[in-house]
Amino acid sequence: MKRVVITGMGIISPIGNTMEQIFDSLMNNRSGISVMDEWNDINALRVCLAGRCKEFDAKRIHRRDRRTMGRMAVMAGLSTLDAIQMAGLEKKIVSSPTTGISMGSTTGSGEIIEKTFTDFFSTGGISCLEGTTFMKIMNHSISANVAAMLRIKGRVLSPCSACATSTQAIGEGYETIKNGCQTVMICGGADELHFSTAGVFDVLHAASKQGDREKVSSPRPFDVQRDGLVVGEGAAVLVLEEYGHAAKRGAQILGEIIGYHTCCDGLHMTSPSAEGMHRCMQGALESAGCRGVELDYINAHATGTRLGDMAESRAIRMVCGDSVPVSGTKGFTGHTLAASGAMEIIFCLLMMKNSVIIPTLHLEQVDPKCEGILHVKEKMQQKLEKVMSSNFAFGGINATLILQK
Repeated sequence: MKRVVITGMGIISPIGNTMEQIFDSLMNNRSGISVMDEWNDINALRVCLAGRCKEFDAKRIHRRDRRTMGRMAVMAGLSTLDAIQMAGLEKKIVSSPTTGISMGSTTGSGEIIEKTFTDFFSTGGISCLEGTTFMKIMNHSISANVAAMLRIKGRVLSPCSACATSTQAIGEGYETIKNGCQTVMICGGADELHFSTAGVFDVLHAASKQGDREKVSSPRPFDVQRDGLVVGEGAAVLVLEEYGHAAKRGAQILGEIIGYHTCCDGLHMTSPSAEGMHRCMQGALESAGCRGVELDYINAHATGTRLGDMAESRAIRMVCGDSVPVSGTKGFTGHTLAASGAMEIIFCLLMMKNSVIIPTLHLEQVDPKCEGILHVKEKMQQKLEKVMSSNFAFGGINATLILQK
């Protein structure tokens, strides 16, 4: 079995588009959540907060490649370019048959889907349909567009599992290299902000209704006053590489993936299961050959929903009790759905590099039903050798990764 290391990372997020901006926001408790005034006219929508990305230059991507991309594919493309640049990968390696992609989103571009149906209902037909429309709304829009942009000749995988998407994408990339099927895998995920996503969680009574324009303090994972998640957008991409290949070319190694597991609750479409989460975490630990108490930090899925946070707290208690520091970072970005797993791995890598644990933003009073684990409410200076990050999606889909410095 091959060892798999991370040699590059790129991100577009509500708290910055460079590693320096991201780390500065994390260290200074700077949230990217803001009030969405443009949603005021959406009938019956009770949600007004979201994590919107900072401005980015789409023209860094050549027009011939950009013309088939929706907003989320553009963000994924830009994050990929940054990750490849950090990794120092030459074009001949990127376009080699030994390099592949594992990348996904929850759906195609929400903006383009809305435009397609608006045009249909206004004209009664397809007279406004463009030749590039389908390439922007198909479920594998991100992986296909980025593969075309990079002239990828290896495997192209496209997990589509909502909140667990990019965690599975990284896991698939890890296993692909580990088993000797590829040498390099470019992995991640992206989703764009659209009112329909907020509306889905609103209808399910899982979205925060807070609307304080003076002081945004939501989402607040694990807190007794939490009232739901806040949707966000963004993209995050990692370059995974076989260790020997990375060492031979003198690449900077950011971290090593040593464990991965994914499984299904097998119970319900929307209700979380502590048992399923625990089974997934335990499977990742067994894959890594370590025990829960050997971890130095756990980055929790921690969306800020009442049931989700309770179930995850219980699962973590079963894994390591209160011996391992735990925090969630969605208070900074909102829930970026398919991007969240890869985004949170980047946050973990930054914490490992700087020997610091970033706290759960807005966590003031821990819900008694979320107690029994070591919640981080203030920054902690601590060396991090092994960390675990998990994400859980509708349909009971669970995914966990374990990293080593």
